[in-house]
Amino acid sequence: MQDISLETFLFAFMLTFLAGTSTSIGAVLAFFSKRNNYTILSIGMGFSAGVMIYVSFMEILVKSKESFSQIYSSQIIGESLTILYFFAGILLTAFIDKIIPEDVNPHETKSNSELLELKPDTKASLIRNSSLKRTGVFTALAIAIHNFPEGFATFVSALENPSVGISIAFAIAIHNIPEGMAVSLPIYHATGNKKSAFWYATLSGLAEPVGALVGFFLIFPFMGDATLGITFAIVAGIMVYISFDELLPAARVYGNAHTTIVGITLGMFVMAISLIAFQIF
Repeated sequence: MQDISLETFLFAFMLTFLAGTSTSIGAVLAFFSKRNNYTILSIGMGFSAGVMIYVSFMEILVKSKESFSQIYSSQIIGESLTILYFFAGILLTAFIDKIIPEDVNPHETKSNSELLELKPDTKASLIRNSSLKRTGVFTALAIAIHNFPEGFATFVSALENPSVGISIAFAIAIHNIPEGMAVSLPIYHATGNKKSAFWYATLSGLAEPVGALVGFFLIFPFMGDATLGITFAIVAGIMVYISFDELLPAARVYGNAHTTIVGITLGMFVMAISLIAFQIF
């Protein structure tokens, strides 16, 4: 392992910690919505998906390909490995989804097709029952799982190149805000308990600094461009899976196609502007 100063270590860890705990901001913002305002819930979940999808394809996968390009002169090899580990991330998350017990997995409550066919009054009744809370809890679990390697990727990037680390941490902090909303909104709407919704969202984000520390002590001694490329690609796959499998179907259930696309578009727009603004300033 290369020598790392205490200042560099603390700087990288603080970036990761702040990026992770920005889920708390999303939790607080969620409390400004009325419990019976399901349009905000739908837009919020669509917004979160838009941010995660955009940053995965436009930022994180690019970082993965750049890392592999440092090893292989052939562009085809670098791109092939990026694609390989991207789909590995999707399969990993699908496996985790599969082994979640049915009683806590909202996917097992009703199929997406059944949910989308519900009438508005039935839809409102469904939202009030425990399945909505399970959606929030499962989203928290899924986000915590993907935040673990994401935190490691942010931490390692900051150790290797502080400017790159700041860029990635900023991008992740932006998308962690709607992630916090995606966790806290369902729980808040189901229970009315702000404290519970806040802590679920916060704990899902704390997986990032935990992932940073675990990764540092277990993986960093073997860290190189290959490991970094693999980490980024897998993280992108995890985020895309969560967006398409959990957030977007839920956004349709609690709203409609129009509220969902509004949320997705706003999420992508905010992420795009934030990345450009960071490069300028």
